[in-house]
Amino acid sequence: MSKTTNKFSPEVRERAVRMVVEQRAEYGSEWEVMKSIAAKIGCSLETLRRWCREEASRRAGPAALAADDRERLRLLEREVKELRRANEILRKASAYFAMAELDRPGR
Repeated sequence: MSKTTNKFSPEVRERAVRMVVEQRAEYGSEWEVMKSIAAKIGCSLETLRRWCREEASRRAGPAALAADDRERLRLLEREVKELRRANEILRKASAYFAMAELDRPGR
């Protein structure tokens, strides 16, 4: 069983990703920037690419949801709205019948 250790601290990762973003305009492509920076910090090109993708997905957050996820979210929000409306109706009906029970003669 092999145990991998994290060779790079979070600070190094953040700095490398920031360098890719900052130096993007100086190179022809993002790939060239990553090749240059990966060589400077001593990590593999794939590792730096993965760090950049993870950071991009973290920054995108909910805006990066896929179309399927957006549709599902819309349907779930509609269902929540309907359930809240139904709960309110049931709450009012319960209060009405409770008051009718109290007003009933002979009790």
